[in-house]
Amino acid sequence: MPQFRLKAVSQAGKLIKTEFEAPSKKEAQKKVKKLENRNGLQVKSLDKKEIYMYKVQRPGKAKQTGEQEAYSKEELERALVKLGYKVISINKKLFDFKGGVPNQDIVTFVSLSADLLRQQLPYDEILTLLQEDTHNKRMKEVIREIQKDLKDGKEGHEVYGKHEDVFGKFAAYMLSVASTSGNMALVFESTAKFLERDAEFKKNLRRSLLMPSVTVMAVIATILFYVGYIFPATAELFLEFDIMLPPMTAATLEFSYWLGDNWIALTLAFVIPLSAFIWYVRTPKGKLFLDQYIIKIPVIGDLLHKTSIEIFSRVFFTLYSGSGQNIEVIRVAAEACRNSYMEKQIKEVAIKMMLNEGAGLVESMEATGVFTTTAISRFRLGAESGALRDNAKQLAEYYEIQTTYKMESVIDLINLFINLFIMVALIAITVVSSEAALIQPAS
Repeated sequence: MPQFRLKAVSQAGKLIKTEFEAPSKKEAQKKVKKLENRNGLQVKSLDKKEIYMYKVQRPGKAKQTGEQEAYSKEELERALVKLGYKVISINKKLFDFKGGVPNQDIVTFVSLSADLLRQQLPYDEILTLLQEDTHNKRMKEVIREIQKDLKDGKEGHEVYGKHEDVFGKFAAYMLSVASTSGNMALVFESTAKFLERDAEFKKNLRRSLLMPSVTVMAVIATILFYVGYIFPATAELFLEFDIMLPPMTAATLEFSYWLGDNWIALTLAFVIPLSAFIWYVRTPKGKLFLDQYIIKIPVIGDLLHKTSIEIFSRVFFTLYSGSGQNIEVIRVAAEACRNSYMEKQIKEVAIKMMLNEGAGLVESMEATGVFTTTAISRFRLGAESGALRDNAKQLAEYYEIQTTYKMESVIDLINLFINLFIMVALIAITVVSSEAALIQPAS
């Protein structure tokens, strides 16, 4: 996150200099404005720390180049001169593309941290090891910032919260909780498991939906190209010689003409509703609508539903303390479950019932209408036996195994239908082509 330095004068005439972080210059100015109004400060300057490329030389030595963060070119120049360098040039780095961090690097970071914490290595030492072994530039910088912030005594939510764009909202929260929990290794291990399952589920979902969709679109495009361009060029040769076309060939040629006359309207009829739907589901209201009904779709909906319950149960197991109602735990687990409708029901029905009516956890969860009978029964058994946390873990592991096997079956079933679709399309093209090839010229 960008760093800023504020120079201001207090009402007593004292010079104040402080550094802080903000997502952007605009956000930094908002923070400064609040301080200015609340404390009556007179702002002198607000500088953003930038990266500068420099070229320097010591007497009798070769020229050296490097990069350094500083609040101004003059400030960096003074620092280099104090170190005995002759400054040849200093220029602000115009493009500082750090790149993204692959999901696998995030999983590796969290998993290795969990393993090394179980071996009782100090976390600061773990961060040093991971920073040295990380090749991704962005990830290396993130680890370095985490280490620095922890040494400065910052709270966990400050340390990890500013890296939500790298870790994701939920993982950043879990890592911040780990720093204050009694079992840091367990929280890291659970977070790593969540990230691994998330990555695996997304990969399987792409396999089951994305690639088959691309295949179907490619086959349809091939058929349209054949019917709209290749087939008419052949069939029209027979019309030039007044040869009567067989029924299938004639029907295909008529369809080709119809496509040629109406292709703009057909394209718009496909693109406009699809674009409108994509735009709608990207809005909060549209996402809520989609998440509410997608879990009711046969096969895929059941998978998504049970995966969301698995994530809820896994987070609940990690954070549940066994004392009180753990409202915050339920809220965080709801936010992590990846379904906005389930999150809304848990927050607005379950949590409100527990707070306003003093209802029990299981009773409140059942009232939401978003948990399966199996999930409710496991939570009820856990509440009655005093092993709620362990039962949540068992439920998560049960749904993990079930959804993994079911996803493989779904992928195989979809691939079967795709192959059948391709076979039917090829047979249709072959039959039409064969009929055209058997046309006999009129005697």
